[in-house]
Amino acid sequence: MTAQQTTTPTLDLLARPSGGFAMVAMDQRESLRQMFTAALGERVGDDRLTSFKLAVAREVGPYASGFLIDQDYGFGQVAAERMVPGGLIVAVDSLRQEPDGPVEDTGIDERVDLAAAREAGAVAAKLLLIWRDDERRGRRLEIAAEFVRRCADAGLLSVLEGVAKPAAGATGFDGPAAIREAAGELAGLRPSLYKAQVPLGGAAPEERLAEECARLDEVIPVPWVVLSQGVERDDFPAAVRAACRAGASGMLAGRAIWSDVVGSEDVAAELRSRSVPRLQGLAAIVDEHARPWTAR
Repeated sequence: MTAQQTTTPTLDLLARPSGGFAMVAMDQRESLRQMFTAALGERVGDDRLTSFKLAVAREVGPYASGFLIDQDYGFGQVAAERMVPGGLIVAVDSLRQEPDGPVEDTGIDERVDLAAAREAGAVAAKLLLIWRDDERRGRRLEIAAEFVRRCADAGLLSVLEGVAKPAAGATGFDGPAAIREAAGELAGLRPSLYKAQVPLGGAAPEERLAEECARLDEVIPVPWVVLSQGVERDDFPAAVRAACRAGASGMLAGRAIWSDVVGSEDVAAELRSRSVPRLQGLAAIVDEHARPWTAR
């Protein structure tokens, strides 16, 4: 399938009527298993991960403008059963991490057939890239460019996520500067949407966050949203508001919405009572403060 044979959808398929994004990320894999271990004191199997992801899709998905999930733990069922009314996003990153450790590097998962995902109902694909100023920096940029090209060829929107981490042995890591450098480099490849870290982990007064996000906005030439990894759940609404005031178009977040439901006895009920109101609150912030994607 070539770009000439298909039409790439627009970001309207992931956006709220306001033109902003209030999207849910449910593509965590081993990190979700680690969360279950922390909550229950024991490791859980793949079936438990899939069951949780599908519950989030059913209960929270209807309130999300977009929903991100991976192929191994639920994408097929979410797509086949049309569980989410918003735009469906398939994760295409292969994650390299030690058991119970953080993601150290990523690549494109060649098992994911983008054309088939589009036929199944996906409107976008997402790639996470760990950005480091090391000897593999150029190769990671090539991977990102390849991802953007493949999405365009398959008629899918491309959501590119950059997570800046220090190089091995580096000292004096400047997180906000690295986030900006990663964003300028990766968003410069012109993905449909860029997914950025919140500077300072969201742990700063809102005006300070807004200043840092404004500096981030200056280097991003495409619509962008923030992720919630690394931000305390209670800090995330203010972080989203600060980012949107500074030019972001919303958020694509997981942990800030559903993390405290992991391990619950009645997952569906807890998602309805905790996670849905959180998402609705975040959506209200997006509607009031986000820059519409069409204004970029």
